[in-house]
Amino acid sequence: MTQYSITVSKESLSFAAGHFITYGGGLCETLHGHNYRAGITLTGELDEHALVYDFVRLKSEMTELTGKLDHKMLLPLDNPLLQIHRDSGEVEVKYGANRYVFPEQDVIFLPVANTTAELLAGHLADRLVAHLAEVGATNIHQIEVEVEESFGQSGWCIRRTDPEP
Repeated sequence: MTQYSITVSKESLSFAAGHFITYGGGLCETLHGHNYRAGITLTGELDEHALVYDFVRLKSEMTELTGKLDHKMLLPLDNPLLQIHRDSGEVEVKYGANRYVFPEQDVIFLPVANTTAELLAGHLADRLVAHLAEVGATNIHQIEVEVEESFGQSGWCIRRTDPEP
């Protein structure tokens, strides 16, 4: 079987966001941010139009996904080391002696254990896999998502979208 790939890595797939990573044992990064950039590769068979997937649609869908993260504080919902409380339009986050308070409209809660580049790539991959299933893109067998947090420093998620042969 012949497979083909397309890749999109454009300026429009960038987002600026704040985060911190917990390491356990009382260790936690200081609050900081990145100008992230995302890239995506889809691998599969050609469809009836001789495309793996339409570039315009893929750019639009990925721009929408990354846009939801832009200018937000990224908070992991699945981190057992964090205590997160929402009240009166604010989000309070505690980790050990550290306490942060953010306006709720500036926060996006992600279903991840930590806001590492790898897990951000996985989050984007999950959303894209769900979208591809919704639109019936059954010819795509693998997606690769890169999240670059600074030049030359990226996390990747590579996910099969079908059972491996």
